[in-house]
Amino acid sequence: MKTISPTLLALALAAAFPAAAQSNEELLKELRALRDKVTELEKKLGGSTAAPAAPAAGQWGMTPEQARELNRISVKTEALQDNFTDQGFKGLKISGQMDPTYIYNKAQDNASFVFLNNGDARYTYDNSYFGMAVIDFEKETEGGSRWKLTLAPERGTGALVNGGSIIHEASVSIPLTDLQTRLWLGQIPDWTGYEYTLPAANKLITHNLLFDFMAPTAYTGAMLDLTSGKWWARVGLANFNTARETPGNKSPVFVYRVDYSKGEFDGFGFTGLHGKGYNYAADGTYLTDPLDPSTETGFDSAGKNTMLNLLEFDAYYIRGDWSLFGQVSYGQQKQAAIFNSDGQLRDAQWWGLSMTTAYKVTPRLEAVLRADYIDNKKNGGGLLGYSFDDDANGIGRGVLEDGSFAKGESTGANRYALSLGMNYLFDENSIFKIEYRYDGSDQPVFGHYKGANLNGYKKSNHLFGASMVVSF
Repeated sequence: MKTISPTLLALALAAAFPAAAQSNEELLKELRALRDKVTELEKKLGGSTAAPAAPAAGQWGMTPEQARELNRISVKTEALQDNFTDQGFKGLKISGQMDPTYIYNKAQDNASFVFLNNGDARYTYDNSYFGMAVIDFEKETEGGSRWKLTLAPERGTGALVNGGSIIHEASVSIPLTDLQTRLWLGQIPDWTGYEYTLPAANKLITHNLLFDFMAPTAYTGAMLDLTSGKWWARVGLANFNTARETPGNKSPVFVYRVDYSKGEFDGFGFTGLHGKGYNYAADGTYLTDPLDPSTETGFDSAGKNTMLNLLEFDAYYIRGDWSLFGQVSYGQQKQAAIFNSDGQLRDAQWWGLSMTTAYKVTPRLEAVLRADYIDNKKNGGGLLGYSFDDDANGIGRGVLEDGSFAKGESTGANRYALSLGMNYLFDENSIFKIEYRYDGSDQPVFGHYKGANLNGYKKSNHLFGASMVVSF
């Protein structure tokens, strides 16, 4: 508690009264008396440490009846809080989102609402993580342990890597030495790149090419989660895109991600994966005798795991109304290329770039532009999980009208995509999105259909999408 000096206070009081009619001796006496009184008051205040007495009933303008009612409410509130804790609701957070979507795809001769559709539909860039319904449960205990369960029927990571499971994420995290050093285990969605899996966090409807065709889906394993200042690192061992490995496969992959947040508005991150992944080029191919390639030794219908290496770097920069995101990715897998017509499986290799820029036209309306490129020409092409020609996604070798390969059977097509869209924040929980997307290639790899009939191949395709994302 700050106090006023006795001398200063005395002088101030003396200055407030006329002194002409007083002698010097009388004035000095009055000043000493004032100083003594102030000193005495300070001692009394300094020595008073006892807590104030509890207010008697009827104080603060309450009648005895009102005081009793206040006491009853206090007891009931405490009981409700105890019951809330006993039922396990303390530290529990429930959230969710839905995004009914409309997609028009010119090449597929298709215009349709997309919402909770299942696997009639394999994963394609016009049929990925949108049209979802998601419910998310998060719980943190007083000891710092975290529990997370995210359910996404038909459209989550479990639908792709675990036999149609509705579980998108199921993970637990416990503190080790402190809250910044944690052990993280379970089924964890991939963290590669600047785009997120769930729709509410993304500015456009579709994902970039690197997200769709160069990034893993999910990991099942154990991670060490470390936070230190502006750095955040996750590193561990896991199954790659499967809840359990098939017989004969005993080696998990080594995965990691490191993020640095320079501030609220800029930062960067990089990821990596090294280990054996499922090889789709060996799934359903004829094997040959290494000493005599002309001799077939059997049909491999089970496939196998071969060495896989993935590396990625991404960054973001946000200033005022502008947002900028960028990503570069590289990958290779042994014996996983599309071209293997001589009976020998060959290596697949690819790299890609993606950039998104967004501008707030108004506080609610945002314009978005995204550009992607993938170089995939080596050994007929082949991307992560795509060791075959795919005319829906524009992967592999281009086909001419006479049925021959545009640049030969050993040269894959390079892909690019340009998306222009807008999103509008309708209210605190609702966002409207629209997107026009142009996909292109240096070879005619997009199959164009009329109804169910293939009507030839072209170098490009057009897509339009609209969605409403509602979250809580």
